[in-house]
Amino acid sequence: MTIQVTWPQILAWRLRRQFVSGPGASGAVEVAGRLCGVQAQVPSSAQLAVAVRSAEPDPGGVDRALWADRTLVKTWLMRGGTLHLVPAGDLADHCSALSTLRFWEKGSWQRGHGVTAAEMAAIIEAVPQVLGDVPKTRQELVDAVVGLTGDTHLREALTSGWGVLLKPLSRLGELCYGPPSEGRVTFTAPRHWLRGWPAELPPQEEAGLRVARAFLAAHGPATPEMFDAWLFGGTARKAVLKGWFRDLAPELTEVEADDGRTPLALTAHLDALTATRPSDEVHLLPGFDQFILAAPRALEALIPAAVKTKVSRQAGWISPVVIYRGRVTGVWEAKDGQVATDLFEPVPPDQLKAAVTRIESLLRPPH
Repeated sequence: MTIQVTWPQILAWRLRRQFVSGPGASGAVEVAGRLCGVQAQVPSSAQLAVAVRSAEPDPGGVDRALWADRTLVKTWLMRGGTLHLVPAGDLADHCSALSTLRFWEKGSWQRGHGVTAAEMAAIIEAVPQVLGDVPKTRQELVDAVVGLTGDTHLREALTSGWGVLLKPLSRLGELCYGPPSEGRVTFTAPRHWLRGWPAELPPQEEAGLRVARAFLAAHGPATPEMFDAWLFGGTARKAVLKGWFRDLAPELTEVEADDGRTPLALTAHLDALTATRPSDEVHLLPGFDQFILAAPRALEALIPAAVKTKVSRQAGWISPVVIYRGRVTGVWEAKDGQVATDLFEPVPPDQLKAAVTRIESLLRPPH
């Protein structure tokens, strides 16, 4: 018998699994682990994504986990190398899964970034050799790579763009962010920075299965294509993706959504999913939130087509959103600590006021 669910049910389930509704998380590491990473291109959005999901928001929690406890890692990962926060214990799996797509080996990518195959190979070989126990600023890293290789052209290539030539190193598990030094970004290597870093990345067959399972636990039910879009930007090697979901199949059940889609759910979560009732809660989520990023932009049940451009804007910008009944019903922005909303649909005023008050309290600098 086919198990039927509605998108309002699914979205309410996701809100609870992602710590937006119900009991909050214990802190930044638990949030990042459950979400399979928190996008950190905009640091304030990442901080707020953690805070809105925490039972007891801790303004210093993210930085402490990153630089003191080293239980959280900041590095380039999903969708071609977007900056994320992930638990230190999960990083090796992410790197192994993502390294199945070696985009930097394509001639078109190399030409587009002004390097040859030999130069790219030299960078990948040199960076692990020059990243020692002491984190390096970008300039120090570039100087060390040029000094080791003797290739002065690499200086221009490595200092232009947004670190694009360093992103392959993050996918290979050879580079991550270190603590800021006098306001400047530093880089280090996971093997030096993280306790218990493995001598080798885990086999991609095992790592990919674990990442897919974790994704479905927070962002499911979902299709392999949805997982591919979130992890690889829709460019996964088809044989690799098919293999992961084939190996995970004994743990999965196909459900039928009310729009005709047939996503996959973890069988262990079916009872809780089918018992979930659509949410009547109002929530404000920050920009670049995983509740939006891990779902298809064309999912009408989440983002009405008429307002899609207000949510998913130019240059990949994802607006802060108002969520009511599990779907986007508006966007918001903060100026001088005050939140202004732009609603697309009616929202219960009292619930909206409470959600705004909570966000404004999280936006206030700590005393």
